[in-house]
Amino acid sequence: MNKKVSAFIAIALAAGSLVACSSNPGGSSTSSSEEGKVINIYSWNDEFRQRVEAVYPEVKETSKDGTVTTLKDGTEIHWIVNPNQDGVYQQKLDEALLNQESADADSKVDIFLSETDYVNKYSSKEAGAAIPLKELGIDPEKDLADQYEFTKVTASDEDGVQRGSTWQTTPGVIVYRRDIAKDVFGTDDPTVVADKVKDWDTMAATAKELQAKGYFAFASSADTFRLYGNSIKEPWVKKGETVLNVAPEIIDWVNDSKEWLDSGYFTKTVKGQWTDEWNKEMGSKSKVFAFLFPAWGIDFTLKPNWDGEAGAWAVTTPPQEYNWGGSYIHGAVGTDNAKHVKDIILALTGDKDNLLKISKDYLDFTNTRSGMQEAAKDDNFKSDFLGGQNAFEYFAPVAENIEIAPLSPYDQGSVELIQNNFNDYLQGKVSFEKAKSNFEVAIKERYPEITEVKWPE
Repeated sequence: MNKKVSAFIAIALAAGSLVACSSNPGGSSTSSSEEGKVINIYSWNDEFRQRVEAVYPEVKETSKDGTVTTLKDGTEIHWIVNPNQDGVYQQKLDEALLNQESADADSKVDIFLSETDYVNKYSSKEAGAAIPLKELGIDPEKDLADQYEFTKVTASDEDGVQRGSTWQTTPGVIVYRRDIAKDVFGTDDPTVVADKVKDWDTMAATAKELQAKGYFAFASSADTFRLYGNSIKEPWVKKGETVLNVAPEIIDWVNDSKEWLDSGYFTKTVKGQWTDEWNKEMGSKSKVFAFLFPAWGIDFTLKPNWDGEAGAWAVTTPPQEYNWGGSYIHGAVGTDNAKHVKDIILALTGDKDNLLKISKDYLDFTNTRSGMQEAAKDDNFKSDFLGGQNAFEYFAPVAENIEIAPLSPYDQGSVELIQNNFNDYLQGKVSFEKAKSNFEVAIKERYPEITEVKWPE
């Protein structure tokens, strides 16, 4: 381990936001030429496992509890799953990566996933956690030429070297209840509804119209956050600095959310996402008109929570173009399964037929431009859950215009904690200034290396 990386890791350790190291931080992919018998994959849910089972041709079977997938050659994939919330997944992954050098072969991390909120923490050259794809034998310019460019950039290090790949592109749409649209607007036609939600001023007028008939526009202020958050012009924390900058767009979200909540456009019972209360608002008894979701949100979140008949939901163009999420696959430095890692990454992110199968089976908007342009015009991609609608027709134009907000390793904590601490203000429990001071305390507890929080003037 060189001194520069050693110092970098020591700082991260002290901060509680650990970053991986290895005996060769430059990205040596294997410790021996012989493949191991256990492939350890770290993730935060079973979404990636489902996709691997669907398209990776070497899969033989998976245990009933979903923890072990056996391949045809006898190799076992061990799925190590920890929740993403509150940074738990990162903490567990970081601990494993920091022990990578001394771990026995069957305990080494081979593949790990990261989200857009913290992908650059792991794809950083300085971290030495993720193997450059070229060292795995994957040529991004050739093997991944059909990917959306912004996904390739997002998973690249400071020198532009790609260290991860994703099967997803995550353009967002507005997903709305057809029955509520008919009751309030007289129609559930996506074109008409699109005109009702075409920008934030129009959306506010529509929210008032919905509220007058006893409906809520969205479940909570958290549902609109990503659209504002995608608009920031500078990262939460600039590289090499310890000052966290709260963007003006985030304060716009606070102010607008306060106005909307006080006006009755959000429910008062749902205080955030990924809670039982939020999930219930996706059920048939809910009075919530719409959710803002990318493709994965419809399949992985909305669909499991819907208890009515298929065809009750539809999608249309959102009030503002946005993207949300994206799961990046990385080969871990120090893996003893480099060939399997390469094969899995290529099967999941570089094979157009596989990606189209994922899109058809799971409604994922996958990472192949030509494939998604074809899907947008192909009736075979119509969704029963969406009443026969082809959602790709709406996803595709958004995907072409996605501009990723500037990223930093502090994004997940900043996004979570700004919402958590300002929720008390939105609910009328604390003053605006108290919410600011509470956030400052919370963010410094999560990231002790942060020395200052700057607010927009």
